[in-house]
Amino acid sequence: MTADGSKLADYDYELPPGRIARYPTARRDQSRLLVLASSGGPQHLRFADVGTLFRPGDVMVVNESRVLPARLLGRKPTGAPAEVLLVRPADAADAHVWEALVRPGSKLKPGRHVVVAEDLDIEILDSAPGSGRRVRLVTDLAVEEALERYGHVPLPPYLEREDEAVDRERYQTVYAREAGSVAAPTAGLHFTSELLESLEAQGVQRVAVTLHVGIGTFRPVDSKDIEGHEMHEEWYTVPESTAEAVTGARREGRRVWAVGTTTMRTLESAVDADGVVAAGSGRTALFIRPPYDFRAVDCLLTNFHLPRSTLMMLVAAFAGYESTVAAYAEAIREGYRFYSYGDAMAVVKGGGTE
Repeated sequence: MTADGSKLADYDYELPPGRIARYPTARRDQSRLLVLASSGGPQHLRFADVGTLFRPGDVMVVNESRVLPARLLGRKPTGAPAEVLLVRPADAADAHVWEALVRPGSKLKPGRHVVVAEDLDIEILDSAPGSGRRVRLVTDLAVEEALERYGHVPLPPYLEREDEAVDRERYQTVYAREAGSVAAPTAGLHFTSELLESLEAQGVQRVAVTLHVGIGTFRPVDSKDIEGHEMHEEWYTVPESTAEAVTGARREGRRVWAVGTTTMRTLESAVDADGVVAAGSGRTALFIRPPYDFRAVDCLLTNFHLPRSTLMMLVAAFAGYESTVAAYAEAIREGYRFYSYGDAMAVVKGGGTE
């Protein structure tokens, strides 16, 4: 049977050793860019040349979520090492209470403590869904100050290294505003302030959404038939100005670009059957996979994703399954760097409702 993108095994590929980008490029916009257009074969550019793909009047939507230094390393009262990864706030009335993942999970039961510093202790309150915990940060510091002082950047496990000083800046987009993610919306990592200014000068309108990337982004798909997979909910918001810009562009036949899969999921969660994007906030568990009828977006900027990941499935739904598999094979042949700090891909289509 021919692969069609409906099975988990359809998203397998072999990545040669050393092709995971463990560190960022010297400059953000010097990463490579593989372009899939509606006609013709793939193009190979530098990300600094992404402006050649845009038209005046295009709307580019970015995710302004900011990565929290949410990984806290400490010790149990016995002196044994322990780790707490804050996932999201768990109590609207108490900013110090969070859902978290803990290690070692078998030892950190409710009532236990993790000592991070003299002025920061973490109390395990009770269990939370998905083998998590509800925890309280016991400190006189504001949560943001405590994390900035003692937190570590929660790098993806496949980088196989501890966070370093460079990650404080580079595992963050230059336009990050709203703190709340435990992983970066990585497609935006390639933009510099100068490149954004250049796009604005050529008539590209940049607007923003926020989707806080949750720990589910690291969780594997374990259903052989991918339709059986359940996504973890993530919080998003779409400002009124963004909803109006996207809806107006689609109606007028101008193109809407989503910078990253998180932006794509946000817009597709907020759009109705007529292509009208609604402003507001909520949680989304939208799982985009082939086949899918896109209503809000014409073009996608994204990175190269892990095998068998929901992110790769979203790209396959948008670009076409066969085109996506071929693009990944091309990127491997051409020596592209993969994953969060790796190179980028653009999927470029026509525009609007034409």
